[in-house]
Amino acid sequence: MKVSPISGFPEYLPAERIVEQHFLDVIRETFELHGFPSIETRAVEPVDRLLGKGGDSDKEIYAVSRLAAEESPGDAELGLHFDLTVPFARYVLENAGHLTFPFRRHQIQKVWRGERPQEGRYREFTQADIDVVDVGDLAPHFEAEVPLVMAEVFRRLPIGRMLIQVSNRKIPEGFYLGLGIQDVVGTLRVVDKLDKIGPGKVGDLLVDAGLRREQADQCLALAAIRSEDLSFVDRVRTLGVEHPTLDEGLEALAAVIQAGLDNAPGSMVADLRIARGLDYYTGTIYETQLVGHETWGSFCSGGRYDSLASDGRTTYPGVGISIGVSRLLGLLLGKGLLTASRSTPACILVAVNDEGGRARSTKVATALRARAIACEVAPRPAKFGKQIRYAERRGIPFVWFPPIGETGDQVKDIRTGRQVDAEVGSWTPPPEDLRPQIVRAKEADAT
Repeated sequence: MKVSPISGFPEYLPAERIVEQHFLDVIRETFELHGFPSIETRAVEPVDRLLGKGGDSDKEIYAVSRLAAEESPGDAELGLHFDLTVPFARYVLENAGHLTFPFRRHQIQKVWRGERPQEGRYREFTQADIDVVDVGDLAPHFEAEVPLVMAEVFRRLPIGRMLIQVSNRKIPEGFYLGLGIQDVVGTLRVVDKLDKIGPGKVGDLLVDAGLRREQADQCLALAAIRSEDLSFVDRVRTLGVEHPTLDEGLEALAAVIQAGLDNAPGSMVADLRIARGLDYYTGTIYETQLVGHETWGSFCSGGRYDSLASDGRTTYPGVGISIGVSRLLGLLLGKGLLTASRSTPACILVAVNDEGGRARSTKVATALRARAIACEVAPRPAKFGKQIRYAERRGIPFVWFPPIGETGDQVKDIRTGRQVDAEVGSWTPPPEDLRPQIVRAKEADAT
């Protein structure tokens, strides 16, 4: 039977999976270093909830129904979640009586989105989220803390410089109101097309929407402001627009950028062009770019929301940010920019002299594993040359030879050919060989 892959559902080879696991380990460890405990939510939510909380025709929600059920899939009541924000909001509402607020959590799970697969975009993919929610009101300092966590994640990953673009929804809102523009969301939607169609066409669209040319030019001037320091505040002020909401937005964004300057220099940029989540983000918003690969778009985004989670009586405002892990890895691996030093966690192959000696080899492997040294036993007692070639094919750097005659245990570094006597209770590989290393393309070329 011919097996055909299903597009949009990525599967990794062992070496690629090692890279993915490294990313997930670093992300989880960093989240936990910042005090974000882990939760996991169910994979399904009621379809009406998904549709009512950001789900639309673009999401193409996957419906879930039993194969033997009489109803058609279109009549299904449950659907696979297309992000982790909707299930998290529901989780907070259901468990509010058991949570301590402000409640912080991290969540790393698969999500499903029935869109057209393309490079870097999948139907099944992994997201890694952090959020902080509180009851009634959320302290603004959390809007600065959340991107700092992501800045540390990116610093620890072997991907180069990732720049977090930060803005605040109150800045364009106050600016537009100060210009006399009432349709704030509609104007934002047009300005959000800048990267796709350029400022000239955006200006024309704004005029077509009813703005005066001077107003359109001011909107474009605001969107062009970008700085890695606090100079963006003065640049906005020089445009001559005043409004209390604008003042609030500038103050909030300045606090976030200052926190970045103090704690993660070079990780954040104030970029007044970005406008995302127009249906629920209310304050600070984030997007990211991998420097040198800006055309790939954003890999990490989020923002503050003041009413995403509410039971009608109590509102739980929050701020969150999410890494598109599969999107980032898909492009890095697909472009050959990352690889693993080997396709197995084992750093040593224990050779087998003959089948009668397999028990002796297994005992050696057991003793090494007890000391957290990953290893495997040779699959068959072939000539040592063949066992060495087996290790080479898998990238295993060392081969352990059990005693033969009067010769004791020995270990061979098959890269250099150096072979030495070894004791199973004390021999240790170099630290860089103990676990597979994640290698960037330039480093791989250099070796």
